[in-house]
Amino acid sequence: MPIGRADVSPPHWRKSSYSNGSGGACIEVADNLPHTIPVRDSKNPTRTPLLFTPDAWASFVTAVAIGRLAD
Repeated sequence: MPIGRADVSPPHWRKSSYSNGSGGACIEVADNLPHTIPVRDSKNPTRTPLLFTPDAWASFVTAVAIGRLAD
């Protein structure tokens, strides 16, 4: 990330397609920020989100998609 540049747009949260409908295991991700991917627990949205770089988030999503992080 270039020095002096910050993400100042408000995050647009969306629920993960992997979240279940019964209220458990729900995460929300905001992927509208160019340099940061925040992820939060949808059951506790006021808690500080985890922050990922776009490259780290892409690696995580790929690992989930190919089953490397399966239960």
